[in-house]
Amino acid sequence: MDDTLPRGPLAGVRIVDLTTVLMGPYATQILGDYGADVIKVEAPGGDNVRGIGPARHPGMGSPFLQVNRNKRSVVLDLKQAQGRDALLRLVATADVLLYNVRPQAMARLGLSYEEIASINPDIIYAGVYGYGQGGPYAAKPAYDDLIQGATGFPALSVRAGSDEPVYVPTPIADRFVGVAAVGAVTAALFHRERTGEGQSIEIPMFETMAQLVLSDHMYGHGFVPAVGDTGYPRVLNEHRKPYRTRDGYLCVLLYNDRHWRDFFRLIGQPEVMDSDPRFSTIGKRTENIHALYAMVAEVMATRTTTQWLEALNGIDVPVMPMHSVESLMEDPHLKAVGFLQTVEHPTEGAIVQMAVPSTWSKTQPGVRRQAPRAGEQGRELLDELGYAPEEIEAMAAAGITQFPLQS
Repeated sequence: MDDTLPRGPLAGVRIVDLTTVLMGPYATQILGDYGADVIKVEAPGGDNVRGIGPARHPGMGSPFLQVNRNKRSVVLDLKQAQGRDALLRLVATADVLLYNVRPQAMARLGLSYEEIASINPDIIYAGVYGYGQGGPYAAKPAYDDLIQGATGFPALSVRAGSDEPVYVPTPIADRFVGVAAVGAVTAALFHRERTGEGQSIEIPMFETMAQLVLSDHMYGHGFVPAVGDTGYPRVLNEHRKPYRTRDGYLCVLLYNDRHWRDFFRLIGQPEVMDSDPRFSTIGKRTENIHALYAMVAEVMATRTTTQWLEALNGIDVPVMPMHSVESLMEDPHLKAVGFLQTVEHPTEGAIVQMAVPSTWSKTQPGVRRQAPRAGEQGRELLDELGYAPEEIEAMAAAGITQFPLQS
């Protein structure tokens, strides 16, 4: 690897990535950005998400490119003995094994924690899947939409004013649980660094997202007996949405006492905070948030977006434009910090790449390689594991591994 490329804080950590689609690959891309050597083990035919979205070449769709950089790919048919044996050789060299199939499927492949730990007792064996294994849902399949529904997102959308239940229009469970997996893996590595102990971790989608939702919306039911209803009123307010202005929409969040006093002064009603007990404290405002946000919505319609931006920025009230995906990509702040970069992919040509969002003073993460074709580094990795060239070609002939066609 080029010594001029960023190393990141996880340089020297090797991760065997058995995950597919979005949740697991999102987690392993972050770990790869942080410097880990991520080896993506794909089934013959490759990760299914390779076929989603616009692409210049088969198997290299845009969503795949955005969650699989900083990885090396090897194709192994784990249902064949020699494919499993190759994986076990790889596992013996690894610090982490991350998978996102159900544990029952791992056991059927002979890849349970006990079997892996017998080869590499120091390994961090981390599973990201639907449900914790101690409950009745343990063997159920799970996808983002199912977990959103099961943890209340669509029902909350109705309480917030939607005409019918809707999902959040991004796979939020996949992304959030992926980030949770990054935290769990790095914490486990830290524990191993101090104690020498490897371990098995489960990061279930259902419980992780239930914690996210209930942290806000348990509300009065967080006491026994309950001292109020469920649901955080401010975030369930039907007026909690971009405000319509005279010529568009604007995102405004008035939160603390100063914001509200300055806002009421701006609109010529400086007495409201003192004269109306409904709005005098954050607690009272939360109790009466529907009326308060309705008042804001009414007054926001009296000026243009530009007028409000100038006025609210002038009194340091939190305000942002309502971006579309297209305008977000043109945002001046993102341009100034270099968040979106046009780079040359080795096979796919010019692509848009997002920078690592965090900034580090010593071990800055970064991009060392672009998303691979299925099996692109297969020969290289099998060679590292001690396979002779003729063995590698025999494995390819038997369908145990695959390599991309030379372009």
